[in-house]
Amino acid sequence: MPYNILLVDDDRAFREEFRDYFRDYRVVGASCGREALEILDRPNEIDLVILDVRLPDSRGTEILRRIKRDRPDLGVIILTGFGSKKVVIEALQGEADEYLEKPLDLERTAAAIRKLLRQSRWPEGLEAADTSGKIERVKVFLERNVHKKVSLAEAAALVRLSPKYLSRAFKEVTGENFNDCKLRLKIAQAKEWLAETGYSVDMIAFSLGYLNPESFIRIFKKHSGLTPGAYRRRNRNTRS
Repeated sequence: MPYNILLVDDDRAFREEFRDYFRDYRVVGASCGREALEILDRPNEIDLVILDVRLPDSRGTEILRRIKRDRPDLGVIILTGFGSKKVVIEALQGEADEYLEKPLDLERTAAAIRKLLRQSRWPEGLEAADTSGKIERVKVFLERNVHKKVSLAEAAALVRLSPKYLSRAFKEVTGENFNDCKLRLKIAQAKEWLAETGYSVDMIAFSLGYLNPESFIRIFKKHSGLTPGAYRRRNRNTRS
């Protein structure tokens, strides 16, 4: 299964030409910023975003900042047709990983795509011919979407299995239940944020899909033996 690229550009003909040229990738198209964010806000397998700086409903650099806020690991290439130094600076300040000018130099574009996909911490889309391959793909899917609510049905649809079969196979292959795996990944992400960022406990709870911070605190303490605040203090004391 190829890498997945989200191409955000309001020019339908450009999107089709891009898709025709880069046949080695699965290209998902979006015509505006709102549509792009809706795709990224759902559980997804997007590996790279290519984003036009001028969109009908917003500036590409605004969408860039939103993407980098929610998914700092996701590579983003900004497209600009103006060659404006100001646009380039704004894109780089928004943490764009690369920028390309229109009309595209296809060789440079291909090289930029390959470079960013190689740097990705996600493996290339997994071939899921057998059950073990399908389970591995689901595990990567859960890691990638740790900030979202992923249902068993959504994961099963991804690999074309019934939810009941996936639940049983997941336990057999990994040794843990599907929901236990999701929770373990969320706790691990929470620990990373507590140790390495200044995010508040409420912010972490909401970012991990908990509507009630008290529920997150209770679950975190049950699985780590400490409240989030105590875990953060202990980690800081260990480092000092």
